[in-house]
Amino acid sequence: MTTDGYEHLEVKISEGIAIVTLNRAKKRNAVNRKMLSELDEFFSSPPDDVKAAVLTGEGDHFCAGLDLQEVMEMKEPNPLRDVVDTRYWHKVMDTIQFGGLPVVTAMQGAVIGGGLEIGTATHVRVAEPSAFYQLPEGSRGIFVGGGATVRVARVIGADRLTEMLLTGRRYSAEEGQQIGLSHYLAEKGEAKGMAVELARKISGNAPISNYLAIQAVPRISDMSAADGLFAETMSAILSHYQAAIELRPGIAEFLGKK
Repeated sequence: MTTDGYEHLEVKISEGIAIVTLNRAKKRNAVNRKMLSELDEFFSSPPDDVKAAVLTGEGDHFCAGLDLQEVMEMKEPNPLRDVVDTRYWHKVMDTIQFGGLPVVTAMQGAVIGGGLEIGTATHVRVAEPSAFYQLPEGSRGIFVGGGATVRVARVIGADRLTEMLLTGRRYSAEEGQQIGLSHYLAEKGEAKGMAVELARKISGNAPISNYLAIQAVPRISDMSAADGLFAETMSAILSHYQAAIELRPGIAEFLGKK
């Protein structure tokens, strides 16, 4: 099934997996306001039968970040507008990360600026050999605004993030794998297929387990050790209770046959 109505996204749904494709290949899938709003729309209310999603980019690149041409076409500076726009980026990244849908990203080519911020808002990342990572904002006289100081820093550490911003260093697919920007390296042309396989595996987990992995782990990482362990206990008990509810009818039926 294909979901229509999007200008810059292509959404195909098959057997509970949504394949969401950034579809501005001529712009290296740079994110404009319309694409960002479409990401918000889909991940805010995915179809009920979708259990996991694969996020990828059309063409040779995953995402080259913010559409700077759109930014330059704005007639004059407006600090309030820019604050609102940046906070909307944060809102959409939160929606992707915490919306409840496990998201596996298949990355190729450019994963830079906002593209890297999108990637690190997802839960599992697969890269092809062509993937490369960069935060070039510093060389352009600007600063990251889509969540890199939180999400990218949590993956690679604040020290390495600072180095990326200062030097504009480009990390290859292999280097990105070593520092955690991807979890899996695929062969050329195979990242999307691997991502779909992983999404199918994830969709077979108990929904409560997936939900807690998405919701509890990043929040616990913000807590003190004592608070984090308490939250872990509450999450574990919740999952055990749900498992008991789901298993009880089967257990009763099994015992009734004895």
